[in-house]
Amino acid sequence: MPEGEIAISDSYDCVVIGGGFYGCSVAEYLATAGKEVLLVEKGERLMARASFTNQARVHKGYHYPRSILTSLRSSLNFERFVDEFSDCIVKDFRKYYAVGLLNSKVTASQFREFCQRIGAPINKAPAEVRQHFETQLIDDVFEVCEYAFDARRLRDRTESQLRSAGVKFLVNSVAGRIRKVPSGVQLEVCRGEERTSVRSKMTFNCTYSRINMTNAREGDLIIPLKHELTEMALVEPPASLADLAITIMDGPYFSFMPFPPRGLHTLSHVRYTPHYHWQDQPLAELLDADSIMKAEGPVSRFRYMIKDAQRYVPAIADCRHVESLWEVKTILPKSEMDDSRPILFKRSAQIPSLYSVMGGKIDNIYDVREHLDQLLKAG
Repeated sequence: MPEGEIAISDSYDCVVIGGGFYGCSVAEYLATAGKEVLLVEKGERLMARASFTNQARVHKGYHYPRSILTSLRSSLNFERFVDEFSDCIVKDFRKYYAVGLLNSKVTASQFREFCQRIGAPINKAPAEVRQHFETQLIDDVFEVCEYAFDARRLRDRTESQLRSAGVKFLVNSVAGRIRKVPSGVQLEVCRGEERTSVRSKMTFNCTYSRINMTNAREGDLIIPLKHELTEMALVEPPASLADLAITIMDGPYFSFMPFPPRGLHTLSHVRYTPHYHWQDQPLAELLDADSIMKAEGPVSRFRYMIKDAQRYVPAIADCRHVESLWEVKTILPKSEMDDSRPILFKRSAQIPSLYSVMGGKIDNIYDVREHLDQLLKAG
């Protein structure tokens, strides 16, 4: 039987749909609490989509000066995440935040005060680093404490932990119809031509961009999620920037971060990384994010990213574009208003034993665990 393929039984305590980091973490947490858990993933491997294609940033809170709650939670969760996943954390670079003079929503003095307020270390960048920045466009440059994670190491660790916890997981398996039954939830699982029905006391929809597509089959209420087709440029940095990570705050700027799985850097830009967007709306036809990403054949905007970024950090012009990674990013409505990163942990109105789960940052998993603890205590 191929890797990840197991014979499934008729019933479980919990079924988790979606094998990204959140789905895997929910499954492991429930299994560790003594539940019999089945995890269903439509792809060939766990954690191969949005859990891999991202900036790989472990947030300390610096990124969210317009949402004090998100920043405080990030600051608190940072040490916890770094400690728990220490074997997946990459620290061999120096991280700098620069505040732009044009169109920034915060000033350098406001940013420093904000960091002090949330307890995030911040120091003025040394002269040899400041020389990389165009002073006429930058208010100030700060050295901060922020790390990256290696998504491949994290995936390998997660798969091992799932097995140790006794989670049964299926890959190349699609979740079909979800129905309310007296004992909880009945889910149709499709593997090629094979269709199997499984029952569970609780089901968790952790399918990220496909949350509404999964829920709507039974007429569940549409969550007003926004989706963006995004481009993450992978670049080989020039030697002068190889051990640096840079984020320009807080407006239509960019980030330049190590991407450990490939030994490269990502270049992302607030204006050019999102190619276009759409929103799930009640009574409107739902668009399949996966199908859109495959069908569009988008054209890279790297040349626009690099042209704007080099205005602020001239040496970035010497980056070599290796390739671009494409993914659908899903955003909760509140994030659009104040740049916050709340989690979604929503109980279905139509199927009370079905929960939709989503987070905007990897360390949000601790907020999800708090909700799971409440469910477990409630029995």
